[in-house]
Amino acid sequence: MTVETSARTLSDQFARDGYVILDGALSAHEVDELRVETLRICRGELGEIKGGSDAGASLSDDEVMRRYLCIHYPHKLSALMLEGMRHPVVVDALTHVIGPDVKAMQSMLFIKAEGKPGQAWHQDEFFIPTRDRSLTAAWIALDDATVENGCLWVLPGSHRRGVIFPNREHNDPRYDCTVESFDFPYTDADAVPVEIPAGSVLLFNGYLLHKSLPNTGGRGYRRALVNHYMSATSLLPWGRPAEGQPMAQADFRDVVLVAGEDPYAYKGIEQIRQPYIRPDRAGGCDR
Repeated sequence: MTVETSARTLSDQFARDGYVILDGALSAHEVDELRVETLRICRGELGEIKGGSDAGASLSDDEVMRRYLCIHYPHKLSALMLEGMRHPVVVDALTHVIGPDVKAMQSMLFIKAEGKPGQAWHQDEFFIPTRDRSLTAAWIALDDATVENGCLWVLPGSHRRGVIFPNREHNDPRYDCTVESFDFPYTDADAVPVEIPAGSVLLFNGYLLHKSLPNTGGRGYRRALVNHYMSATSLLPWGRPAEGQPMAQADFRDVVLVAGEDPYAYKGIEQIRQPYIRPDRAGGCDR
């Protein structure tokens, strides 16, 4: 789907399949800038990352980046990553599938060199529970994403019922330490690989079942900047409510408004989460 595709077609496809591809949403120059910024983040030039290690001037750029699978909240380190969260082509599409008022609450920077694991079947809404089912991910490819280097796989239509399937721990070496969804009415034969070129964006619903496999390429990365969004008109009960506060009033306020208005702006913005490294199984899983 091109970025010029009508809003009606985009929203209809998103509602039917749970995902849509924005071809060529970012220019080659924008992608190159984000790749350079990725290296700066991995080297620690833009600030501290919990769980990170000293890059060391003696290490090559390649050696530095291969240390990391995923860095959470890069937009808190980099103005350029924050711009990526607010990218006009992405935000325009979000207003058609979410509504006119959109806020972001999370960013993730995947580096995923060869040999690094993927992530088992899961639904993003399991981790980020929006009250109105508006959670939407924007998966920005910074390299060509292929089956070989560990692109995403999706189960089209698996979002429609709005059901969060059971989750469990696993010991599958193909995947990182994140829990896996199971007992859903689909098989791997129903899965579709989403191979997209650098600069394209995959938008998908928070209830859509998706996974990725390890990067089995001979050499190289599968870098991606992934941002999560929802309607700004809905509260976000992400985390425990304050003492004495009903769960129905819980509202996570470490957010970035990217479109329209925030009716809860009077609550202010809090800095709650800090950048950290996702465990990739190489160092064991904290269970």
